[in-house]
Amino acid sequence: MDPLERIKEQVESNPVIIYMKGTPQFPQCGFSSRAAAALQDCGEKFAYVNILADPEIFENLPKFADWPTFPQVYVNGELIGGCDITLELHASGELQKMLKEAAKNWPDEEEGEQS
Repeated sequence: MDPLERIKEQVESNPVIIYMKGTPQFPQCGFSSRAAAALQDCGEKFAYVNILADPEIFENLPKFADWPTFPQVYVNGELIGGCDITLELHASGELQKMLKEAAKNWPDEEEGEQS
């Protein structure tokens, strides 16, 4: 499958997804670490993709939403931004509201499971 099609499918099938360097448990850069921590602090389920483990995603993700840096956080199919914007939304309380609303769109699965 074309990398851009894979990204589109991931973004559309996960109400909240972060493309990051590393994983939430073992982030590989400070920006990814802080953005993932903000998502985790909200207490809602989210998916992640370790872009370091998938060179095609790493190379093509900046083209997908015309956003050149990592991490990238998507909520309900829309790019909300990278680390700075995610942290600003978290500090204002807006991120928690967005994730709580997005949580309603997860398929009926075990709550809190991260993929």
